[in-house]
Amino acid sequence: MNTSIKHTLLIVPGLGDPGKEHWQNYWLNKYENSRKVIQNDWDRPVLPDWLSKLNDVIAAIDGKIIIVAHSLAAVLVAHWSTTNNTQKIAGALLVAPADVDSRSHTPEETWNFSTIPLLELDYPSIVVTSSNDPYISVERAQFLAKQWGSAFVNIGPKGHLNSDSQLEYWTEGQGILQSLLTIIEAERPSN
Repeated sequence: MNTSIKHTLLIVPGLGDPGKEHWQNYWLNKYENSRKVIQNDWDRPVLPDWLSKLNDVIAAIDGKIIIVAHSLAAVLVAHWSTTNNTQKIAGALLVAPADVDSRSHTPEETWNFSTIPLLELDYPSIVVTSSNDPYISVERAQFLAKQWGSAFVNIGPKGHLNSDSQLEYWTEGQGILQSLLTIIEAERPSN
């Protein structure tokens, strides 16, 4: 069931690492040109450590990268993008960003990722949220999308879009990824 896309699909998991039933792991099996960022400590994330690991993985990849980040990792990507050269990044799918600025929405171990950067990303991106995500309100997700210069998609009541959501290969998400690839192609300078 391997599918090829022209860029490396970089899977960036959030807090706790997704279980085997998480759609990100299904995508790792589906897309032949995919890699996963492995953090040293999934349960006690420290922003500088996670940034360093993400940077190391990106630096080791040849060619352009499509980032597929979930939850805390969406915030991680926003932080990384403010201080690093993003030339290798063709685009990003930022799924269910965790509102680490809100003490009522996120667990304490994620609060060191606050304050969420509100600078526009210099590559195409799409923020995807669910209308009943316990870790962020729809309004806040839409606000982050606007600040980041991202397209915004609310897919309705599907929880945190994690293993509990039972999305498996998440066909709807693959369609959103395809939309991102279309945006990237449209923005690519012609030779």
